Amino acid sequence: MSAGRKIFFVIASFIVGMSAVFVMLTYIVIRDSMDVMLQHSRKEELLEISESLTRYYTENGGSFAGVETEASAQEPVRKTGHQESILLVSPDQTLLLHQGTAQPKLIRNLGVMRELTADGKLIGKLYYYDTDVANLTKLRIGTPTSIAILLGGGALLFVLLSLGAAYWISRRLTSPLRALIPFIDRLGQGEYGIQAPVVSKDEYGKVALAFNGMSSKLNQAEVVRRNLVADVAHELRTPLTIVRGKLDLLQQSGQPIEPTGLLPVQDELIRLTRLVGDLHQLSLAEAGKLPLDVKPCDMTKLLQRLIERISPETEDKALVVRFTSTTANTTVPVDPNRITQVFLNLLINAIRYTPEGGDIYVSLHEDEDSKRLRIDIRDSGPGIDEEHLPYLFNRFYRTDQARARHQGGMGLGLAIAKELVDSHGGAIEVESRLGRGTTFKVSLPYLHPAS
Repeated sequence: MSAGRKIFFVIASFIVGMSAVFVMLTYIVIRDSMDVMLQHSRKEELLEISESLTRYYTENGGSFAGVETEASAQEPVRKTGHQESILLVSPDQTLLLHQGTAQPKLIRNLGVMRELTADGKLIGKLYYYDTDVANLTKLRIGTPTSIAILLGGGALLFVLLSLGAAYWISRRLTSPLRALIPFIDRLGQGEYGIQAPVVSKDEYGKVALAFNGMSSKLNQAEVVRRNLVADVAHELRTPLTIVRGKLDLLQQSGQPIEPTGLLPVQDELIRLTRLVGDLHQLSLAEAGKLPLDVKPCDMTKLLQRLIERISPETEDKALVVRFTSTTANTTVPVDPNRITQVFLNLLINAIRYTPEGGDIYVSLHEDEDSKRLRIDIRDSGPGIDEEHLPYLFNRFYRTDQARARHQGGMGLGLAIAKELVDSHGGAIEVESRLGRGTTFKVSLPYLHPAS
């Protein structure tokens, strides 16, 4: 069943139910009100007669025997100017007393009834009848019925009009969803990036916005997937082509192979091995399955060891590495091997893109909330154009200026660094402007998320 029909049936059921309840309650209230009016119209007469008959029953040893003769002699019925008639029956409906000109059946149907009790026991039922009581009884019977019929007709008309309104409302409420369904179908058929129109700012508009966002992200993911396949194929093709060419050349020469002749082949095989290893490590990190050996680590000592490790490269380019720390709390829970890989990659990138005689700055300080240690690595290189910054941590992404293929590696270093930092509950970001160098900012929590 469609959502529109469900809404229609819910509204229709509510309208019909409330109309029926209104008619029923109105009928009951009017009927009970007429009953009260009828009972009070002859309250005094009924009280006088019932007391007289009850007294007779008690004085007569618990019996109404001879009550008709006694009643005729004593005339217990008080004259009020009405053509009065009374009827007394036992609990088993046996006629005990009948006074007046009205027929017993008429007295039962149009008279006022009062139960007689003695010592908490029902001893009989007294019916009182006169013309005014008969008219009130007729009104009590006819008025609620007439009103119920009138209200029923009005309720039926109201229900019909309301059902039309309910149908219109259900169609109106579900029209945005019906308009969205074709776009969902097209997305399911692989048309990623499709955008549905947003025609309102209510919940339906939010659903359309969420759909558009999901569609855009699926399109981006598809583009990334295609680029990844193309980049991996390209990265694999180059070393494989070189290895194949070298082997073909050696085979065609027919000469003994010198060890030095195999060095290019070995280099390309090392490159392939590193590419496969990096891809495997990146996939594990993205899936959250990369094992971490977390322990307290002093980042000051770790970074100083890394600076000493890269000193041959910095000396070759006459670079100066300046290390500063504004906090004494530099110990954070990390996997030393994984974090070493992160900062070694950032330092090597800084060396690669800093011109000779330049400077590299490594600084440590606490964030404003004192919950994270931040490590900044800044170089004095050419910088990166702002348009490339959002994609810098994507796999195989290179810029024409700062990450050209002949200068950099395979384009996986920063992607791996980001995943490793994320796996520690930290964050990494980059700031750069052309001609003013690049700064990588890594923040690591003092408390590991798993603790």
